[in-house]
Amino acid sequence: MSAAVARQYVFGYGSLAGLRGRPAQLRGHRRVWGVAMDNRETIAGYKYYRRRDGSRPEVFVAFLDIVEEPGAATAGLLVAVEDETALHALDARERNYDRIDVTAAVPDAPGTVWAYRGSAAGRERLRTGRRHGTAVADRQYVAAVRAAFALLGAEQDIDPGELPLLNLERVDLPPEPQA
Repeated sequence: MSAAVARQYVFGYGSLAGLRGRPAQLRGHRRVWGVAMDNRETIAGYKYYRRRDGSRPEVFVAFLDIVEEPGAATAGLLVAVEDETALHALDARERNYDRIDVTAAVPDAPGTVWAYRGSAAGRERLRTGRRHGTAVADRQYVAAVRAAFALLGAEQDIDPGELPLLNLERVDLPPEPQA
């Protein structure tokens, strides 16, 4: 493994905070509910959500995001990225986001630090869901993020506000078969 790759990190401020890493701060950013996926779409290699009864609600499922805000700071976790393959796998997992270099915003960064900031399309999906009253948050996602921060000993405000909390089950879809 090359030294350059071993010194790459991802700043986890939402579900990625549940991975192994060390606590860190991202200065000049705050956490918001900023992106969503359209649960009506079926995308090979991605996911969708269903209710406990097996039905698939026609909703936009919201996730946490970061936005720039001078003077703000967001608590999170620096997760080491072992190689380029792992980084590209995270890019695919975080398809509602763009990976950005935030090294300068992380005090005492041990190497290059990346964060996932909501993509224009992901943010537009949340705006659409809010406009139509179909934006929701998954209760398990909220609980998992809260639990991750509790383990870090960091109280974090991740209240989804006006977004209704639904009890959903995540269904991971297999990738399209290679020809």
